[in-house]
Amino acid sequence: MIRRFLAAVIVVGVAAALLVIAWPNLFGLAEAPVVAQLVSVRALTSVIAVAAAITLGLVALLWAGARRFLAALALLAMLFALINGAVLSTRGFGDESFPTRAPAELSVLSWNTLGDAPGAERIAELIVAEQADIVVLPETSQETAIAIAERTREADRPMWVYSIAFDYVAKARSTSVLVSVDLGRHEVDDTVGNTTVLPSIVLRPLDPGGLTIVGVHPVAPLPGELENWRADLRWVDGICTGERIVMAGDFNATADHFRTIDPVEGIDAPSGVAALGFGECRNAGLLTGNGAVGTWPTRLPPLLGAPIDHVFVSSDITVTGMRVLTEYDGAGSDHRPVVARIILE
Repeated sequence: MIRRFLAAVIVVGVAAALLVIAWPNLFGLAEAPVVAQLVSVRALTSVIAVAAAITLGLVALLWAGARRFLAALALLAMLFALINGAVLSTRGFGDESFPTRAPAELSVLSWNTLGDAPGAERIAELIVAEQADIVVLPETSQETAIAIAERTREADRPMWVYSIAFDYVAKARSTSVLVSVDLGRHEVDDTVGNTTVLPSIVLRPLDPGGLTIVGVHPVAPLPGELENWRADLRWVDGICTGERIVMAGDFNATADHFRTIDPVEGIDAPSGVAALGFGECRNAGLLTGNGAVGTWPTRLPPLLGAPIDHVFVSSDITVTGMRVLTEYDGAGSDHRPVVARIILE
């Protein structure tokens, strides 16, 4: 009797834990310790769960005395994997088909360079290849950003450079943004606060009707940084309000950590999935069926990684396509670049 009771308690406990990890927002625990990290790699935990279910099932066949208990755990593991698979499928496993670029489209590129690791020449080549108009480069120093701009200018793509650094000891504490000269001049808005550990940058247009550009880099949700991470996400949530806003960077957050906003008219958003975002902004990956494609780390296949690098736009901007670029996995950074195309309404 005691063994059956303990087995039942374990099964119920495992079921509760898996439910929290699979659906943390049901309990308001998406930012809780351990859960915040595990929910970021849904696909990876699903693969582990399937492997565990198979192993438990095989052991159950050989161990008659624990067959029901092990079979119950195997069933829970499979259900967990199925729930995760269903969630990821609503976000999109990748649609890299870009239509032919229209004259009115702009290209937005974001790449955490891991402290300038790919080098100015490689980054500039990517910018020119994608004909990027807005480039957000977390962990990129001002020196490297200027060297990139010199190379893009030589390729007939002149760009303004804006950088911010919390210190010059570690390049990770720098964020740079390059903006096509065709989009006019901007100024850094230092009146709106900032993220806590790693710098973000807010650029306001000097010309009427210009774009507000936000390059963000919240700290990672490491055990010792959870409070700062939560504060960073609150800051990001509050900064993306208004019109004509493009926000991009390494958010160290997946769709489970976004804030739910009202669906926008004209968006195909089953169950409101595509209306998840920060503040009044919407996520380009979710809007284009790329929301489950991992951008970190590059050592994992894209469908097993964490989708933490994003492009967001305000509701008056249309996203026409988005891609996670895997061809730069060996370039030195542990993040993949993401590129989105947008049209200003």
